[in-house]
Amino acid sequence: MKTLKCDICDFEAQGATFEEWMEALKPHYAEKHTEFMKAQGERSKEEQMAEMQKWMDENKARFDVA
Repeated sequence: MKTLKCDICDFEAQGATFEEWMEALKPHYAEKHTEFMKAQGERSKEEQMAEMQKWMDENKARFDVA
């Protein structure tokens, strides 16, 4: 089980896999980072997909190092 901080704040989430960690982080994002989520919704689908892929790549790398 790995524990990593949110990429925006000091909240910590746990998961045995990157996917589990990401699922554990979702409720936190929905509650505490609504401005980020709202901004994502205002982008085009292509921009959303590119941003999501970038987020996944960066955070998967952080998870793998932990």
